[in-house]
Formats: sequence, structure tokens, C-alpha cells
Amino acid sequence: MTAVLPDETTTVALRPRFEGANIRTWVGFKHFMYLAEEAVLAWFRERGAGPSRLYHEHGLGLVIADASVQLPAVLDVDDEVTAEARHRGGGEFAVRLTARGVPVLRGRVRAALVRTGPAVDVAVPGDVPVVAEVRADAPAPAADAAGTPFEWRWRAPYFYCQYSQPVQHSGYVRAVEEVVDRFLAARGISVGRMLDVRGWIPVVSRASVRVLAAARMEEEIETTFTVTDVLRGTMFDADVRFAVRRDGERVPVAHARILHGYAISRGPDAGRLAEFDDEVVAALLGTA
Repeated sequence: MTAVLPDETTTVALRPRFEGANIRTWVGFKHFMYLAEEAVLAWFRERGAGPSRLYHEHGLGLVIADASVQLPAVLDVDDEVTAEARHRGGGEFAVRLTARGVPVLRGRVRAALVRTGPAVDVAVPGDVPVVAEVRADAPAPAADAAGTPFEWRWRAPYFYCQYSQPVQHSGYVRAVEEVVDRFLAARGISVGRMLDVRGWIPVVSRASVRVLAAARMEEEIETTFTVTDVLRGTMFDADVRFAVRRDGERVPVAHARILHGYAISRGPDAGRLAEFDDEVVAALLGTA
């Protein structure tokens, strides 16, 4: 590989994907997280260590193992984003996204290099760890349930995977968005209904996804979604757990958190956070 550069910040100009503009032209939370991932990939590529070269020349899979983000402002599909990734050591990155001169994401991302072939001596940028597999140092902390859990099972498709086998981090990000959608629909407050009846649109202000162990292509993934708190009557905090069954045992493979609410999209209060009434709170907590 090329000589390792110092661990200065990488700055790159990005744009959100058109796919993410699902309601009006605002971009959904998972596309913020995709941009954070792209910023980290840019850091590696700038140092001659892009995913393709690492994989084909050195038998290493560059993976995102953990990401936690705060989203203080909205992002439009036509915004140009300035993305900064600063390596803080050990594969930990501080990521910042700005658009229109305003911060739209602050977060941290942890990357790792997973061996996919025979061991090869290689100069790794910074001190990013080389591991046999992604595995969390500690289990996900217990969650205090405020509402009744919602469960969903899905088969891990190949297009959520990477390097021919494990489910990648962004696959879980997509699954978080889907389980929220399924949960809201099952509780009678689907995104479509709230948009049509009340003019409410989903807003996510905080999200995190951590890979705990490898899940493999076509395994069935058990997902448990639990509302843990309703905050100030305008947001709900939720815990999301992913697991697979192997040899009769339940193996946790990922853990996520999401802070979710609604913004009013029309009328004199447009742009403000919607306040939950008794119907919405009962639906969220499963007491309706």
C-alpha cells in the first residue's frame, strides 16, 4: 500500500440520494447516516486504502461497526453537504455534516478491518484495528420498556450484505426504518394516515446502530422494537434489537436506538413539532 498519511481530517462534498426524499423534498434519517458512512470511506480512500483495494490486495473487509448521530436540522434533496471525518484513533471517527452553512449531523462512526483472506502484512491507516470478525466488546444494555414490544422477522437478503456473507451496517439502518414503519402501521398510526389526516411527517433527531456479531445472508433475523419513553409529549424513544437463532440459542447481532417524532407540514403551525394526544400515546405504548 501507499505510505500512511497523518490522521488529519478528510473533507468531501457530497449530496443526498434522490431515493431519500420520500415526503416532499426532505431527506430521511437513513440517508444522513449513509452520508456519514461516505465521509469515513472518503478518509480511507484519501489514504490509498479504499474498500476494493483493501479487499482484493490485502484480504481485508472495511466495515462500519457502529454509528451514532444527532440530526439538528433538516436536509433537502438538492443540498450540497460538506462532510468532515476526523479519525480519533482506534477506528473511531468524529463526523460532521453541514449544509447551507448549518450543521445537519454530528456523530461518531467506528470502522474496523475484517480479515476475509490469508493474513498479509499491510500498513493500515492510523491504528484502525484488524479483526477476525466484528464483535462488540459488551452486550447491549438492558432497556426499560414503557410500551409493549413489537416483533418482526425478516430474511437477510443479499443486497443488505457485504463481502458475500455478513449483513452490513447500512442493512440494519434500513431495517430500523422499516420496523418503525411496520410498528406505526400495526398500531393504527401509520405514516400515511398521519400525513393524510393530520399533516404530520416523521422526524428523527437521534439514531444509533451497533453491530454486535455477524449475521449471515439468508438467516432469519428476529427484530424487537420497544418504545422506552415518551418525551415532552412530542418525541418517542425506542430500542431496537436484532438476533438470530443458532443451535437453539438466540444470538444478538445488532442493537439500535431511535428518537422519533412528527413535524407539522401544513397550516399556521407548519414546521413545529406535533404534540401527541391521548390516541397517539396509547398507540405508541400499546394501551389503546
